[in-house]
Amino acid sequence: MEACIETNYNASIVDKVTLVSGGASGIGKACAKLLSIAGAKVVILDIDIERGKEVARDINDQGGQALFLKCDTSNDKSCQIAIEHTIDEFSRLDILVTAAGITTRASVLETSEDDWDKIMAVNLKSVYLLSRYSIPIMTQLGGGAIINISSGWGLVGGKDAAAYCASKGAVVLLTKAMALDHGPQNIRVNCICPGDTDTPMFRSEAAELGITYDQLVKESSDSRPLGRIGTPADIAQAILFLASEASSFITGSILVVDGGGLAGIG
Repeated sequence: MEACIETNYNASIVDKVTLVSGGASGIGKACAKLLSIAGAKVVILDIDIERGKEVARDINDQGGQALFLKCDTSNDKSCQIAIEHTIDEFSRLDILVTAAGITTRASVLETSEDDWDKIMAVNLKSVYLLSRYSIPIMTQLGGGAIINISSGWGLVGGKDAAAYCASKGAVVLLTKAMALDHGPQNIRVNCICPGDTDTPMFRSEAAELGITYDQLVKESSDSRPLGRIGTPADIAQAILFLASEASSFITGSILVVDGGGLAGIG
């Protein structure tokens, strides 16, 4: 007799401990809140203390369980301490979402070495560091799920975003390499590539490009079959899917969530 298919995949993350980097705003914030609604215990990592505490407070006030930890995810010791604190508090770690990210709209010629190093540290090195300290814990527990946040510009190039594209493209291949290395430990590693999404980072790009936010939204929306940019909730839903048992046979995969922007030439 065939096994019954679980239809309520949200239930599969109930009481799972989830760590979300960049959880004080944007995609990370939406992810933390949605996974909490689905029953996970959430640890929010960010350098923005005020906003991070506010997100955790909102989750706790709504009946969830959340903890904020100040963490510079580009710093080895800071990541190690955050993982240790998580284990001290919850005794386990089941899901890692690496949503911390920054950008600078500039070509190679316009990108300073300091900006290059900072973008690589926050967007790429942080994934390595958090995974390095999370994977041994997940292995001891019999498995886990890692969801890395890349970008559509991790799959195709983008104008005036050289360092950002380089960092996000590296996240895509790091995801695949980690999936190969840690599948035997029942750790699934997947990656989401969002398109333009209504986040503080996307809003800051308008100023860098010297146009209004409305202009940037219109340009981006007009290039997509669905005719709009994404919301943080759109991306959070995809993260929930990859964190849950609904994706139990998916690893090393890249999920594009961009309203059809990379589907082809219309």
